[in-house]
Amino acid sequence: MREQATEEEKMKHKLFHYVLPCMFAALSGPALADEAGKAAFQENCAVCHGEAGKGDGYLAQYLNVPLPDLTTIKSRNNDEFPMLDVIHIVDGRTGVRGHGDRPPMAGGEMPIWGDVFKSELAGMAGPYGAETIIRGRVLSIAYYLESIQE
Repeated sequence: MREQATEEEKMKHKLFHYVLPCMFAALSGPALADEAGKAAFQENCAVCHGEAGKGDGYLAQYLNVPLPDLTTIKSRNNDEFPMLDVIHIVDGRTGVRGHGDRPPMAGGEMPIWGDVFKSELAGMAGPYGAETIIRGRVLSIAYYLESIQE
């Protein structure tokens, strides 16, 4: 029983000290979202995409496809940052190419982060609250990616 309470305490801690600030930062605008997005990127994305987003993370060497340099998204899109496309790619639940159901460690595609974030929030925020938090977290990451464009 104590082990379950400990897991619940961990989830509540993560919800109130990490996820909710990401959501509020994203809703507050790009400046605050950059910091929350940077933290979310470092925690979830840097292992493959690298700390600077250059596609040179530790796990990149084990993947079957080369990872893009995320600092050049804008320059690869006629000098405009495709915010909605980036949001859909990061979330992954809309079936955007690049996502799959095989774990990256097995050489698979990018995780479907919307589902990963949702599973982390299971039972903690309710279905509508969880979706709001997920969207805030994804938006924070997208704002961060916009801020690191070269």
